[in-house]
Amino acid sequence: MLLQIVLLILGFVVLIKGADIFVDGASSTAANFKVPKILIGLTIVAFGTSAPELAVSIKALASGSSDMVLGNVIGSNITNILLILGVAAVIAPITIKNNTVRKEIPLCIMITLLLVSQIADLFLDHSKINMITRSDALAIILVFGVFLYYIISIAIKDRKTTKEKEEPKYGLIKSISFVIIGLGGIVIGSNFVVDSASNIARMIGWSERLISLTIIAFGTSLPELVTTIISSIKGEQDILVGNIIGSNIFNICMVLGVPVSIFGGIKANNFTNMDLIFFILSAAMLFVFSISKKKLNRLEGALMLATFAIYYTVVFVL
Repeated sequence: MLLQIVLLILGFVVLIKGADIFVDGASSTAANFKVPKILIGLTIVAFGTSAPELAVSIKALASGSSDMVLGNVIGSNITNILLILGVAAVIAPITIKNNTVRKEIPLCIMITLLLVSQIADLFLDHSKINMITRSDALAIILVFGVFLYYIISIAIKDRKTTKEKEEPKYGLIKSISFVIIGLGGIVIGSNFVVDSASNIARMIGWSERLISLTIIAFGTSLPELVTTIISSIKGEQDILVGNIIGSNIFNICMVLGVPVSIFGGIKANNFTNMDLIFFILSAAMLFVFSISKKKLNRLEGALMLATFAIYYTVVFVL
C-alpha cells in the first residue's frame, strides 16, 4: 500500500510538470502555424490529453474488462465538463467563441446522443441486453472522420483570415519538442496515478464499475484537469475550451470506437439510466450555459461542480 501511495504522488508531480510544458508548447505551436489556438486545443491538446483513456480502454478490452471501457468514457466525459470546466470557470470566467457555441458544442452533444442511442437497446429495441457492436463502433469512428474534416477545413480557412498575430514564444522546432516532451510527461504521470489508484481501490474492495466510473475516469482525465487549470492560470482560454470539447469527442469516437472495432462488441447492462442521464446532462449544461452570454461564469462553474458532486454521491450510494 505504501509503495502505491508513493507512486501516486510521483505520478502527480510528473503529470503537473508535463502539462505545464505541454500548454506552453501548444500555444507557441499555434502562433507558429498562425492558426487560432482553439483549433490546437481541439486537436493536438485534446487528442494528446486523451491518450491515457485510449491506452486504458485498449488494455482493458484486451483483458476482457468491458465495463472499464464504457465506464472510462462515460465517467471521463462527465468529469471533463462538470468537474474540469467547473473548476476552470470558478478560477476565472471562461469566454467561449461564437463559432464554438454554434458548431463544436452542438457537435459534441450530437455525438454524445449517438452513443446513448447505441447503448439503449433495451429501451429502443426491446432487446434482452444493451450492446455496443462492432458496427456501432465503426459508425462512430466514421463520425470522427467527419469531425476531422471539419477541423481541417476550418484550419485552412482561418489560417488566411485569423486576426491572431501573436508572436510565438519559441521557434517551431522547440514548440513541437515541448509538445512532445510535455505529452510524454502527461502520459507517464497519468499512468502512474491510474495504476496505483486502481490497485489501492482493489485492495479496498471496490467493484469494476465503481473503479471505472471513479478512479479510472478521474485518473485518465487528470491530463485534461491539469492542462485546463494551467491554461486558465496562463489565460489560454481557447486551448482550455478546445481541449475539453475535443477530448470528449475523441473519447467517444476513438477511446470507445477503436478497441470495440478491434476486439468486438461489448455489453452495457451494468450502466444505469442515471449514468446516461448525467452523461447527456453534462453536455447539455455546457451548451445552455454558454449559449446566452458566450461565457461560463463562476456561478455556472459552481453549479457544474454541484451537479458533479450529486452524480458521484449517487454512484457511491448505489
